[in-house]
Amino acid sequence: MPFISKDWRSPGEAWVKTEEGWEKKKVLEHCKQIRYQESKEEEKENIDSVQQSTSHQPHCHITVKSTKEIAGFNELDEAVKRLDFRSAVRDVRRFNYICALLDHLIGQQMTGMSGCTQKALLAMLEEVARYATTSQHNPRGFRRLLNKLRALSTAERSSCWGGPLGSQLLWHQHTAKIDRILNMASEFQIKEPHPDLHPKLLNLPEECIREIILRLSDHRDLTASAQSCDEICSIVNEQRVWRELTKFHFTTQQIELVLPKDTETLDWKIIFNSLKKVYGLNEERQYAEMLSLCKYCRCLFWKSLGHPCIAEQCPDFKARLQEAGGITPPAPVPPSAFLKFFSL
Repeated sequence: MPFISKDWRSPGEAWVKTEEGWEKKKVLEHCKQIRYQESKEEEKENIDSVQQSTSHQPHCHITVKSTKEIAGFNELDEAVKRLDFRSAVRDVRRFNYICALLDHLIGQQMTGMSGCTQKALLAMLEEVARYATTSQHNPRGFRRLLNKLRALSTAERSSCWGGPLGSQLLWHQHTAKIDRILNMASEFQIKEPHPDLHPKLLNLPEECIREIILRLSDHRDLTASAQSCDEICSIVNEQRVWRELTKFHFTTQQIELVLPKDTETLDWKIIFNSLKKVYGLNEERQYAEMLSLCKYCRCLFWKSLGHPCIAEQCPDFKARLQEAGGITPPAPVPPSAFLKFFSL
């Protein structure tokens, strides 16, 4: 029986030397194609947004289950490049997902990864720092990553027998990139809107402010908003706000288990905190967009962009799926589930 795997019997892959080191040629060609298509999109100002999203489809085939014939061999740095995570940072829908992924990886665990993976993750983090400082988006998530980055910087400067562990050139590159990120963070300041800019948030009708508050899915954002001013604090403390947040994160069966017998004096903030301690927050509800896994072609992709699926390209295969009961929707992949595809 043939052994299908990347081992010493494989013909090998072409490698190209870049400014950041050696990279696989096929991965570089894939990324260059995506960058070229993105540059073409920026030149066209009057193209429909739907057409823009379908012009390129970053995706990555992975090995879900290892067998004797197919050995599981997924490379994190290759997946990061094929899924174009650096461009995803600049998308407000995917920014929190990328930050959560980096939050799992940046730290002591990162020092045990390969050099290519370390460079890819630090490049993503530098892109996060650049986007957060210019757009002032999600400063809380950025500061949490900075705390871990400072700890990583201390670990990198640790020595063994008088020198750093690993390649000295690699550590110098890491240190230079970390210093650039920390310098950007030191200059990061939340700028207040111009006094002549109207309308301001508090100039809006109370109903509009309430609708904005109701669309916050993170309880920490509600707590921070309540500390801004008395008007927003009174809205945040309304029972409706915490009731909608509770129904968003938890099922009806879960809520019924903690509801008190006296339903006339319900405190939905207490109910939410009780459910959060028992069940935890649903990770799939915390992100505007996540990666998805196609069950037919074993492909990771961004749901809004889609991917070239064999179910869509092969009419015979699609017909057999319809006879078997229809096409199964792709499975969402939270950051913690994404990392399980790799040997970390």
